Amino acid sequence: MSERLEASRLLYEDDEHQFVWFGWEEEEQASSFVQTNQCLIINRDQGVLFDPGGSYVFHQVLEQVNRYLHPRQITTLIATHQDPDVCSSAPYWMKISDAKLLISRLWLHFVSHFGLDEPERVEPIPDQGLRLPLPSGDHLHLLPAHFLHSEGNFSVFDERSGILFSGDIGASIFPVGQRALFVEDFEEHTRYMLSFHQRYMHSNAVCRHWVQQVRALPVKMIVPQHGAMFAEEQVSAFLDWFEALQCGGDFLQSIYAGQPV
Repeated sequence: MSERLEASRLLYEDDEHQFVWFGWEEEEQASSFVQTNQCLIINRDQGVLFDPGGSYVFHQVLEQVNRYLHPRQITTLIATHQDPDVCSSAPYWMKISDAKLLISRLWLHFVSHFGLDEPERVEPIPDQGLRLPLPSGDHLHLLPAHFLHSEGNFSVFDERSGILFSGDIGASIFPVGQRALFVEDFEEHTRYMLSFHQRYMHSNAVCRHWVQQVRALPVKMIVPQHGAMFAEEQVSAFLDWFEALQCGGDFLQSIYAGQPV
């Protein structure tokens, strides 16, 4: 039984800057494909697309993007890391635009396997991150999020809107029919995050380092690559939870002893 969903939502808007969320599915149904979120910044009619998604969802995401701007207006694609659900559609986006792809320096050669015809349009993000200027004079901050879960990984903070695109950090996996756009009851929501984060994230030490970095920013909303978004008081609730999380290497002995995490 499918359920009607929002396929896009404007999360922030002013006269020269918009932040758009795409969920690509308009009907929820049982599938082997994990739901993904894509986000688009439109700044003075130029677009920056975060984690454009897998090749499977390209046409659905393109249909949604076309409601806001022409693909030729997209100047930059940002991939938080190298997973196929993040950026295997990048070659298609690069064919229909003149956009460059920004990704960790560790994955420059990896993404060529997705079929990129012009590898010179792929630019490395240095390990320490960078500030990407926008036409308005504002910036996108590419924040190091290494080992959460990828070795070369970034989160993206939009200083104009105060929205943080966190990648896999904060991801949630819902059973069919239970999906929510925003987190409302945080304690209830942890059941949809816990197992993923315990196994995919590196260790509590790395989680704490990322949280310390994020707390220094005026974050008003967190948008992960999968599942529900965190707004208002849910932002601090998530940061508190993630800061205390035991995960990955913290369970090393148990995992090698055959006790699944």
